[in-house]
Amino acid sequence: MRLFLEGSRAVAEAVRLCRPGVISAYPITPQTHIVEELAQMVANGELKAQFLNVESEHSAASVVLGAVATGVRAFTATSSQGLIYMSEVLFNIAGLRLPVVLTCANRALSAPINIWNDHQDSISLRDSGWIQFYAENNQEAVDFHIIAYRLGEDKSVMLPVMVCVDGFYLTHGIETVDLPEQEMVDKFLPPYKPLYKLDPDEPMTMGPLVDPDYYMETRYAIQETLKNTLRLIPKLTAEFAGIFGRDYKDGLVEEYYTKDADKVIIAMGSVCGTIKDVVDELRKKGRKVGLLKIITFRPFPYLRVYEALKNVTKVAVLEKALSLGALAPLAQEIKSTFFGRKRAPQIISSFIVGLGGRDITKNSIKEVFRRLNQREVSGEFIDLKPELLKEEYVG
Repeated sequence: MRLFLEGSRAVAEAVRLCRPGVISAYPITPQTHIVEELAQMVANGELKAQFLNVESEHSAASVVLGAVATGVRAFTATSSQGLIYMSEVLFNIAGLRLPVVLTCANRALSAPINIWNDHQDSISLRDSGWIQFYAENNQEAVDFHIIAYRLGEDKSVMLPVMVCVDGFYLTHGIETVDLPEQEMVDKFLPPYKPLYKLDPDEPMTMGPLVDPDYYMETRYAIQETLKNTLRLIPKLTAEFAGIFGRDYKDGLVEEYYTKDADKVIIAMGSVCGTIKDVVDELRKKGRKVGLLKIITFRPFPYLRVYEALKNVTKVAVLEKALSLGALAPLAQEIKSTFFGRKRAPQIISSFIVGLGGRDITKNSIKEVFRRLNQREVSGEFIDLKPELLKEEYVG
């Protein structure tokens, strides 16, 4: 069923189709519309679930932790400071191997306070043990939530999944989406039946104190599971394509004119749509350029990225996040991909764009391609305003 929907409404409809039994969240821009819609669905009887109002994001994360621990499918959503406030519990959710699904409506972190989009919130949680998907558009946002539940609840995985959608660009943007029928989702996503749960009739301890004799093995188990997930995701996306008709290939990356390209931009999220437009425009002029879109950021698909880029001469890593005092996060992964490899791009340059919601225009993308003709750069900012770079502004 094709509908013209706001992104947040589309995400809420996708979550409804996944039949969560417990939903809990605290309102924060630009995530609020998602759970507002879900709360209305519960109130109207359209979704058989408990919606729990709480006083903070920390409590919301605790509620869904408890729900999944007792064998109930659960959902939450947040943004920015809310995600950081949740972080203590999010590490626990992953450590307890609980397949919660969370929508992160990506937004910049304070200070200064900024409610607009970049990726610094979810990127800051990249080492928490959560699987992370990044959506380019609202159709992907819908589909990735359905895939997220199936993946996280797989008996070989049992890990939480974060679906990252760009705040305002996607959450408040209105697009046509193909919303699947309930029967199709039920065919792809069976009821949640965990291997273990808290049950008074069969008592067990979950999350006990673990001393040095055992702790390392818990980390090893999660690490190995995430590595194995890279083999499972392509199987699930192939099954998804067979049922829903939308093919995300391996679900790890998307190659857009990379096969014959000598220059490729690597990026995540909604900016990939703008990059595709520029690639189309430049290719009409005979330029061999392309895009490699990262869909699965955690676990990171090193081998898949290597295969896609090993014959490319120049690569630009374009990202809306910083690792202050170090190489930018996605650039770190791309550099690591080619460390010690015989075949690698001659140039891997890193560019920072769009922080705090600053527009990333076609000219911004063209400027990145232009700078790839020059020397390799690391963490170079695009579209800075020189007039704001006076001493009193930068400290």
